[in-house]
Amino acid sequence: MDTYDLIILGGGPTGAAAGLYGTRARMNTLLIERGLVGGQLAVTEDVENYPGFEHILGPELGQKLMDHAEKFGLHVEYAEVEDVELEGDYKIVKTDDGEVRAKTLIIATGSMHNKLEVPGEDEFSGRGVSYCAVCDGAFFRDKELVVVGGGDAAIEEGAYLTRFASKVTIIHRRDELRAQKILQERAFANEKMDFLWSTTVQEIKGNGLVDTLVLKDVKQDSMYERAIDGVFIYVGLTPNTQFLKGKLPADEQGHLHVNLKMETQFPGVFAAGDVRQQSARQVASAVGDGATAAIFAEKYIAENS
Repeated sequence: MDTYDLIILGGGPTGAAAGLYGTRARMNTLLIERGLVGGQLAVTEDVENYPGFEHILGPELGQKLMDHAEKFGLHVEYAEVEDVELEGDYKIVKTDDGEVRAKTLIIATGSMHNKLEVPGEDEFSGRGVSYCAVCDGAFFRDKELVVVGGGDAAIEEGAYLTRFASKVTIIHRRDELRAQKILQERAFANEKMDFLWSTTVQEIKGNGLVDTLVLKDVKQDSMYERAIDGVFIYVGLTPNTQFLKGKLPADEQGHLHVNLKMETQFPGVFAAGDVRQQSARQVASAVGDGATAAIFAEKYIAENS
């Protein structure tokens, strides 16, 4: 079994920053990622709030972060984590490609998009239902689309979709958006964006492809149908911590409990980024979390050598 000083689970901005700080501290560091590097950045078109970059594409920023860490010797393995053993001097990570162990472990597995959990959502996934505007927007050229949600992701991705769609309607269950004010201002000024307030999606219907939404006006308590060519869903995120259920304390959504050093209840085990409670869910804060976790992982090793 290969042995490391530090193993990082997740290749988003949190994991990449942890990898950079870990390798620069001369720790033998392995990062395990199950898919694309960058985490949520890999499916984000524009990033305008990461310090030092007025504008950069999400996938490009994610790759730059990873390339920087690899420059200093970070080992990267692509595998699915199946289980972990957190007690003892060495933390064991079991993947679909074998087992590895390390003196310290940073959990930075990020988050995934929530579903509406309505009839038709799973049936039409990939056939008009999407959670990634960057991935699927170009398939809807000159079509009428709906974006469900009212936060930053919904508004940013809705604006991106106007590059292709003839019209994008934001459906939000409240009567005002939660997104940053600058994003709201741009959205309200976009002639191709429309807004449907105090409305929820009750069902997604179609014949092979999505063609209709069943909507509810929550103030009038009335139901009606609306023809549509596609629906993009941005209703929050759930941390990717299912494989840790019962192993670490977490809230109802699965966010892990940590202190200011990103330490969990197990010595040498840290959690950072979207997986922890009260995360700001921003790229800049994710990078800070990763750096903090790696710094204290190094201190843990030094104090227990």
